[in-house]
Amino acid sequence: MSPLPETLQLHIRYPEELPVAQCREEIARAIAEHQVVVVAGETGSGKTTQLPKICLELGRGRAGLIGHTQPRRLAARTVARRIADELQVELGGAVGYQVRFTDQVSEDTAVKLMTDGILLAEIQRDRELRRYDSIIIDEAHERSLNIDFLLGYLKRLLPRRPDLKLIITSATIDVASFARHFGDAPVIEVSGRSYPVETHYLGAPQEEDQDATERIAELVREIDSGAWGPRGDMLVFLPGEREIRETARLLRGEQALDVLPLYARLSQAEQNRVFDAAGGRGLRVVLATNVAETSLTVPGIRYVIDPGEARISRYSYRTKVQRLPIEPVSQASANQRQGRCGRVGPGVCLRLYSEEDFQRRPEFTDPEILRTNLAAVILQMLSLGLGKVKDFPFINPPDSRLVRDGYKLLEELGAVDGDDRLTDIGHKLGRLPVDPRLGRMVLAAQGEGCLAEILVIASALAVQDPRERPQEKQQQADQAHARFRHERSDFMAWLNLWRYYEGQRQELSQNQLRKLCKREFLSWLRMREWRDVHTQLAIACRQQGLRASSALPEEENYAGVHRALLAGLLGNIAQHQEDRDYLGARNRKLQIFPGSSQARKRPKWLVAAEIVETSRVFARDVGTIEPEWIAQANPALLKHHYYHPRWQPRSGRVMAYERLSLYGLTVVDKRSLHYGPIDPPVARELMIREGLVAGRYQRPPAFLKHNLRLVREVEELESKTRRRDILVDEQALFEFYDQRLPADCYNSKQLESWLRRESQAAQTLRMCREDLIARDPGALGDQFPDQLQHGDLTLRLDYRFEPGGEADGVSVTVPVALLNRVPRHLFEWLVPGLLRDKCIALVKGLPKDKRKRLVPVPDHVDRALAELTPGDRDLLDALSEILGRQAGIKLRPADWDTQKLDDFYRMNIRVVDADGRLLQQGRDLATLVEAYRSDTRQSVSTSESASPARQGLTRWDFGDVPEQWRFTQAGVEIVAYPALVDCGDSVAIELLDYAHSAARAHRLGVLKLLRLHSAQTVKYLRKQMFKGNTAQLALAGAGVSREALVEDLIDAALAEGHDLEAGAPRDQSAFETVLQRGRAQVVERASALESALLTALQALADARQRLARIPTGQWADSVADIETQAAALWRPHALRDAPAQWLGQYPRYMKALQQRVERLAGQYPKDQKHLHLLESLQAPLWELVERREGILDSCEDAARYRWMLEELRVSLFAQNLGTRMAVSQKRLEEQWAAVQAWLREHPA
Repeated sequence: MSPLPETLQLHIRYPEELPVAQCREEIARAIAEHQVVVVAGETGSGKTTQLPKICLELGRGRAGLIGHTQPRRLAARTVARRIADELQVELGGAVGYQVRFTDQVSEDTAVKLMTDGILLAEIQRDRELRRYDSIIIDEAHERSLNIDFLLGYLKRLLPRRPDLKLIITSATIDVASFARHFGDAPVIEVSGRSYPVETHYLGAPQEEDQDATERIAELVREIDSGAWGPRGDMLVFLPGEREIRETARLLRGEQALDVLPLYARLSQAEQNRVFDAAGGRGLRVVLATNVAETSLTVPGIRYVIDPGEARISRYSYRTKVQRLPIEPVSQASANQRQGRCGRVGPGVCLRLYSEEDFQRRPEFTDPEILRTNLAAVILQMLSLGLGKVKDFPFINPPDSRLVRDGYKLLEELGAVDGDDRLTDIGHKLGRLPVDPRLGRMVLAAQGEGCLAEILVIASALAVQDPRERPQEKQQQADQAHARFRHERSDFMAWLNLWRYYEGQRQELSQNQLRKLCKREFLSWLRMREWRDVHTQLAIACRQQGLRASSALPEEENYAGVHRALLAGLLGNIAQHQEDRDYLGARNRKLQIFPGSSQARKRPKWLVAAEIVETSRVFARDVGTIEPEWIAQANPALLKHHYYHPRWQPRSGRVMAYERLSLYGLTVVDKRSLHYGPIDPPVARELMIREGLVAGRYQRPPAFLKHNLRLVREVEELESKTRRRDILVDEQALFEFYDQRLPADCYNSKQLESWLRRESQAAQTLRMCREDLIARDPGALGDQFPDQLQHGDLTLRLDYRFEPGGEADGVSVTVPVALLNRVPRHLFEWLVPGLLRDKCIALVKGLPKDKRKRLVPVPDHVDRALAELTPGDRDLLDALSEILGRQAGIKLRPADWDTQKLDDFYRMNIRVVDADGRLLQQGRDLATLVEAYRSDTRQSVSTSESASPARQGLTRWDFGDVPEQWRFTQAGVEIVAYPALVDCGDSVAIELLDYAHSAARAHRLGVLKLLRLHSAQTVKYLRKQMFKGNTAQLALAGAGVSREALVEDLIDAALAEGHDLEAGAPRDQSAFETVLQRGRAQVVERASALESALLTALQALADARQRLARIPTGQWADSVADIETQAAALWRPHALRDAPAQWLGQYPRYMKALQQRVERLAGQYPKDQKHLHLLESLQAPLWELVERREGILDSCEDAARYRWMLEELRVSLFAQNLGTRMAVSQKRLEEQWAAVQAWLREHPA
């Protein structure tokens, strides 16, 4: 900068009406004699515009510039224009100004107006401010962050620059602190009032339904009407834009008033209207924020209305929220407001609060440094090498907690390390001309490939929102801005707006672009400022080697942009809770600002450009994010919590879940990771306990297989003996491995590697039985077998000692195919090792009178067991017989209370399918058999693909039918018995459970096949048998159906004619032989049977006629027995099933029945005696027949007993007819004993 040209003629004059003009010689002398001067003057004193002229008269501005700082750009422009006008020079010549993106400074400039931020920026390039010979810090009483930083910096600089003059101007607010800060610099006070000001304390609005804006509107009307004196222009102070708009709305109908808003966001054209005192249509009513307290002087004001409130920005280091509460202003601010009237005449100040309230207020407003985040200041100090904040000469040193908070934010951004020293990121941030948070986004964007997008968004966040929303056109403005909205993010809306504006800018002239902005409710000045910041930021990025990349696809672009945003805004994340509420960082509750595009969508996670507290805590400018992006933004800030460590057999490692949280918010949960490196001792212990001790190892080494096998053997001993003191506890097993494994072995790979390296390692890890036995179980012998053997059945036994458990005790595994073949009583005997205890428990459950006869119980049980053969019959029957005999008592089945037995005294039956899968388990065999009756037959029949089972057979063209078929199911070898089975109009080959049931079924199946081969014979017999009148009368009298009898006779004739009693054929050739040999005999046998049966039917018909004449109820028991005998002999299929030798006795049996009926009237008492004998002998047989289907076919002894009963009837009731065999009660009892013996050998 060249010195001020001598030829430049400056018209330096001082308006005599300004108080500072009266003190200019005193001020000039102080400046000449002192390096620092404090000029205190009330608003309107002229200090801002006249001090530069005094400096010029002193010759300042020749060796360097006279720098003149203002807190706001508007003031810098306005003051520069005013001084230029007074000096009669062009703006940009001797007097220029520089604000952000506007530089009207030339080579001829001597006085440079600028914002304090511009001077701060110059310090980075010019550490000793050599371009200046004088610096005026104006409005120092505002104590902004920049002003306090400049004053501290200048205090250090002045000793190194003795030629530099510093003039500090302030309203009459705490000027002593400035003087003390600069070594008791001289203070010159200048009066600012030309006329007296009358102050009225009106108190707050009295009516509950009247707020401050209504009261203000009322006062404005009163002033306009002359109620407070001569009419004059008014200046009304209000807390914010909303209150200004509301008050303007209330005054809109007043025709004589020119209502003018004044606030920082207002366009320059609208601000200029305020300073045009003569341009209005009537009295001016200026509605202003505290910007009009000291920064701007509004001319011509006669009345000030002061509600006494302002919106003060306060940062909470606890909640990390920039609060904007409305607070009562300080006394100093109230007096500044008061001083804005009384310039053109006597002024009036109307205060809407009481004088007592005024006296209680603080004297000064807190400096900004005491109520804001200090991250930017700290970063600047570190970048400039100015040392620590606590050592910097601030007028009011900030709270150490605020300083610490500022460092924490820089740490969050990665700008400082743990020792509060700048990192590489911090150095880069210090060279970017934006807030550190915005700068951090820009640096992160390079790595995300979205620098172009973030430059747009960061520059947008660095300026005031260009989208305007006039009170009277809110709906139209919202509609115009709606096109720029993004469905997921307000940040992306900035990109949409930018692209639209840039497209229009390149197509339209500047004038057209202005009109477009007005039409679209956009501030043209702020849009231009946005572009300027974008350009400046882009240049700064290029200087650091950052290059904007090409655009990414939409989805990648979105993710990358928001990951970059998170790098600078990690403290502004939030998670949705319920309704509209969100939980932010550090347990901060907030809501999305209503104007956001996401307010109604309520994303699960969001990041906000800022968190501001007004009426409530709001997140403004928000975007939807994924929690994983948060975790990626700055991993060093995350808190890691590990939980649920567990051994994972598949990977052979200990895994755990990880929970990542940031500032109290869980951003990632249940992330699975390898826990070994995190906590090796715990991982090693879990590997031993869960992997080695518990045996949960996918590919166990040889030593572990060996050890686990030994453990299972000992556990089985415990289950068998129902003890839990044989195997050593898990701690002993753990210690065995813990003492032998190396300390750094905590996963399977490390274990395998160690085993390969150490040749003897595996041997040291092999256990022996002594390592596992805590107490010797003694010799068990065959008391607890592993298998249950019965005939051709071999069933696996398992033991468990789990009191109350479903499988407690002994479990037998039965394939569903064998379920029908298991004898009902077999499982009652359990195993030898438990039988004695079970019997003792059973005896102890007997009724008391009988139990007393069996004391001592163990002795009686031991003697009984010595006589018993386990498994040969029903256990309770055996005990009843032997114990009853021992004690001389009668024990009945009802005496045994099995329901009170513990479950482990009853066999647990596990029914499994062909693949060994458990179908059901329980302790009641009968219930399981019934539940799986159909499954059992199907399982056997379809057990093998090579099974002989067939269906739909009508000819013997299927080869042989073997007597046995062996196959394996669920690991058990099963023997099944194939048989031809009658299926009605065909036969099938099925696999049956028992040989005797298969033999009976096969006989009937062969019989059906003979029928199918003898169709003509069958047809003939159906026509010829029992067709005459004699036969019809006999059938009707006997009550027998001809159709059923003929079918039964045909089956009997076929069986007898083909000699099936000799055995049913099982191969095709034998069948054909039987078929050919018997074909000619069937009709002959049928005729013989017809003749014999006709005789029997005639005798039965006569007997029924006689029975019909007996009065109802007379001799009822004898009549019932006669009917029962007849029904049994003539039941369906009785002829087919009766052996030929007994079928030929039907005529004799019916004649005996006839004679019994004839003699009943005269021999009823004798009949009664015979009947009682019969009932005692036949009852067990019919019970057995009811209980075991087919017993008369499978058991020859039972069949013989059945016909012995018929012979006994003949001997009792018609002895004259004679019997075919010697028969008596004794012989029948002996025969029944043979039946019981067979039953024991063939249990059900």
